[in-house]
Amino acid sequence: MTAPLPIVVLVSGGGSNLQAIIDAIDRGELPARIQAVISNRPEVFALERAARAGIPTEVLDHTAYGTREDYDQALMAAIDRHHPALVVLAGFMRILTPEFVHHYHGRLLNIHPSLLPRHRGLDTHRRALEAGDSEHGATVHFVTAELDGGPRIIQARVPVHPDDTPESLAARVLEKEHRIYPLAIRWFAEGRLRQEHDQALLDGRPLDEPVRFDP
Repeated sequence: MTAPLPIVVLVSGGGSNLQAIIDAIDRGELPARIQAVISNRPEVFALERAARAGIPTEVLDHTAYGTREDYDQALMAAIDRHHPALVVLAGFMRILTPEFVHHYHGRLLNIHPSLLPRHRGLDTHRRALEAGDSEHGATVHFVTAELDGGPRIIQARVPVHPDDTPESLAARVLEKEHRIYPLAIRWFAEGRLRQEHDQALLDGRPLDEPVRFDP
């Protein structure tokens, strides 16, 4: 049996990906234990999801800090009190400083709602429609100092329909996010996934292209 992987989850909003992780743990599909959920915003629903699951929560309001560097120093201290083996960004809407990223090198994951490297940054669903993309999706990746530019691990794809709106496309992509994020965390927990320099490795093999999720 794999010992539960201690993780800390960072959130900023509703927390549906947090819920997917909680549910995967409860089903016995993910050998992990969430040590804490930390939000940069008070009163977001993700904190309620965590509280319902009996997970400790903390709010570290970014508006109380004068600089991004000051905030990230405080955030690192808050995270490290829980001694996580992995830090999971689940809708955490902050651009992280290079020092923060370096501190958690190889143990910092994010999920982005696009088929990276396409559509880095915000408003990915609208931008995919405006670009005339035939497919869209989500990517789990290791975090580096380059925005949405870290080594890609796994992608899930959805077709773009002629009558799609940003909202309808986002809903279908979110369903895929809830599948691939717990899976990537599971690979890490099982020791199958790691980051080596600027490369993701799965079962010891470099991922020149992300795994394509095709259930």
